Amino acid sequence: MDSLNPESPIAAEPLSTSTPRVWKFWGTAFWGFVVFAAMFLGQLAVVGWFLFRQGGAIDQETFGDAVRHVVSHGLTISLSVITGLPAVALALWIAIRIKGARFSEYLALRGFSWRNLAIGVVALFILVMGWDALSRATGREVEPGFMGDVLKTAREDGALWLLILAFCVAAPITEEFFARGFLYRGWSETFLRVPGAIVLSSLVWTGLHLQYNWYFLGEVFSIGLLLGYLRYRSNSTWLTIILHGLNNLAAVVQTILLTSS
Repeated sequence: MDSLNPESPIAAEPLSTSTPRVWKFWGTAFWGFVVFAAMFLGQLAVVGWFLFRQGGAIDQETFGDAVRHVVSHGLTISLSVITGLPAVALALWIAIRIKGARFSEYLALRGFSWRNLAIGVVALFILVMGWDALSRATGREVEPGFMGDVLKTAREDGALWLLILAFCVAAPITEEFFARGFLYRGWSETFLRVPGAIVLSSLVWTGLHLQYNWYFLGEVFSIGLLLGYLRYRSNSTWLTIILHGLNNLAAVVQTILLTSS
């Protein structure tokens, strides 16, 4: 993971001498919508499969309750997150191939320095601890109720390991490919420049977490800003994927400890 020159200044996009064509503002927005739709359909397929398994037990009057029951289970959520990854990767691959670019280059899937990793870990720790301290100071729960409910049902279904895989591996890859990889890349080369691309991609990323209340959405947005800056600083989406995964792992472990006490 060490770069050839970890002390070099912030790199500009891209590092290679051959600059691929990049989707600009509206092209990135359009394909972003396509990618989101692909992710939604991939996840919806899992929900549909679980509903299909219930067969004749579902009628028009009980359909809504059946859907709510299915989508609230940790097993369903875990599998839907995992199936969303190949759907997103395929949609991104199509969008990038149309531009004649390499998948890894367009999404900045390149190495990073240990120094940037250390900076990211420390900064993320300080940010999350700050939000946790504010939660306690204002009498709020440290972890959103959604996490506790999902963890409980995953345990009941014997799918805790699958939940960890989904939240700590599949979700970070999917979301970082989409937000800090594709959206940031296109929007940073428009009138938005880097600051605007960081803010807008973070807003879109926050919109993927509407299961949380406004307070935790604020935390998600601030983490998105940090990851966006680290994406810019390191020129590596792999770095933000790893940091995203570590953050989710810490949240899962924290939730396990809180719900076990």
